[in-house]
Amino acid sequence: MVAMADWLDEVKSRLGEAVLDEAEFRGENTLVLDRGSLPHSLEVLKEEFGFNSLVDLCGLDMGEDQDPRFYVVYHLRNLDTKAQLRVKVGLNEGEKVPSACEVWAGANWMEREAYDMFGIEFEGHPDLTRLYLADDFPGHPLRKDYPTEGYDFEE
Repeated sequence: MVAMADWLDEVKSRLGEAVLDEAEFRGENTLVLDRGSLPHSLEVLKEEFGFNSLVDLCGLDMGEDQDPRFYVVYHLRNLDTKAQLRVKVGLNEGEKVPSACEVWAGANWMEREAYDMFGIEFEGHPDLTRLYLADDFPGHPLRKDYPTEGYDFEE
């Protein structure tokens, strides 16, 4: 793991006001970014700082009483320097996140999974359809408000 280092200070300086918060825990660096600046910020991270691999993208439901309720979490890696960076973007019910498919083509299926499991919508996604569940499946099973016993399909 790469600890807070000169490259991270440069990243924060370059992204400026897009960085809402930052954290380091056990050598892992996290930046919370403004949702509106996401496409530009991801492009800068890839092109200027060499984060050429989107290792993972996932959704996170903090609960209905939290603000923001959801996060989209991006795990980035620079394959040359082995630097890793976690980027988080917060959103609430009904808000959309810009798609990262233009920056990393591999984001396509990862965004579809977050849509299917959490109901997070990605603006500009080329085919935002359910990945695992049927189109008429009710709800999104990884949300904290999803019934623990599931829905009663007998009704």
